[in-house]
Amino acid sequence: MTLTEKQAALMALAGRLGRERFAPRADKYDREASFPFENYADLREAGLTALCVPERHGGLGADFATYCLVSAELGRYCGSTALTFNMHVCSTLWTGALADDLEMSAAQRERHERHRAEHYRRVVADGAIYAQPFSEGGAAAAGKAPFGTVARRVEGGYLLNGKKIFASLSGAADYYGVLCTEEKPTLSQRDTLYLAVPAKAEGVSVVGDWDPLGMRGTVSRTLLLKDVLVPETAELMPPGLYFQAASRWPHMFLTLAPTYMGIARAAYDFTVRYLRGEVPGMPVKRRMYPTKQIAVAEMFVRLQQTRALFESVIAEARIDPAKEERLRAYAAQYTIMENANELCRLAIRTCGGQAMLRSLPLERLYRDSRCGSLMLPWTAELCLDRLGREALYEPGETDD
Repeated sequence: MTLTEKQAALMALAGRLGRERFAPRADKYDREASFPFENYADLREAGLTALCVPERHGGLGADFATYCLVSAELGRYCGSTALTFNMHVCSTLWTGALADDLEMSAAQRERHERHRAEHYRRVVADGAIYAQPFSEGGAAAAGKAPFGTVARRVEGGYLLNGKKIFASLSGAADYYGVLCTEEKPTLSQRDTLYLAVPAKAEGVSVVGDWDPLGMRGTVSRTLLLKDVLVPETAELMPPGLYFQAASRWPHMFLTLAPTYMGIARAAYDFTVRYLRGEVPGMPVKRRMYPTKQIAVAEMFVRLQQTRALFESVIAEARIDPAKEERLRAYAAQYTIMENANELCRLAIRTCGGQAMLRSLPLERLYRDSRCGSLMLPWTAELCLDRLGREALYEPGETDD
């Protein structure tokens, strides 16, 4: 993939932050299951929290592909930081470049422009961090049912009630971009709302423990909303626009994958350094053994296959993609999530027992990599299900 000058500069910035600051802190956040506040201070200072805020609003104006490349670079050094960065950036990417592609009436577009200007001001001027709680433990996050979190229209705004599980940045974000359903006699996915809820609003609470297998620094506890009142200006998208986006811009759900692309690269990089005797504290070279050389060759091939699909898909992401492009997006998500863990597995087998010490990153990379295939809305299982079904059926076709 040929990088633009802007992409190259942003990736270099992300790489420098990752090498010099994020990687040395990653073990601490993992052991403590604590949020990477220091990393976010660095991201703010570098302007990267405004990565996808349009330039006319004071941001860096990165598009979808540029975001994915930068996120993958961050993922090489701290998976939890890259994954939570996704939750924040999507609040600006979805409301910015992605929303600009959607059909809106003149009134809707004026309303959206007015509301998002305030959200962007918070990010750029106040350094605000947005989260994106999605999952509820049911079928809604997979796109198969309305969200159970409900918003009732009241004078001047909305009254929210509901629960979000695995709410990344819980207790760390300034605003939660809550996906919920407008309360009507019959709940419908078409009535999905996307609302920014202040973390300090009355009725907002974070509960439960956080002690997972991997991605421990995301601190994804449970978010409770009890009679939370937000104004109309809390809309991140006008009513009905999220449903249109989910239907017409499916690549919007691919934004978790770059983190795991970065982890896949990190596993390969560590293996090469380890076998060359370049890992601090592990100076013994092991590169002269044919079995090690063959293993590294296999890892390189798998990494390049994964990266090629990743770059192909992010380059063609757009509104109303062709069927082939949509299926390729599912295939990319599945491939990246599964191959990230497979590359970590190969790295462990190739490097051997000493590489599993917790003072080294490989053990953490392996645990973090296993989480990707489980993440909604595009889990590995759902990607295979959609690939098979949509390859064999055109819209509206049945066997009746």
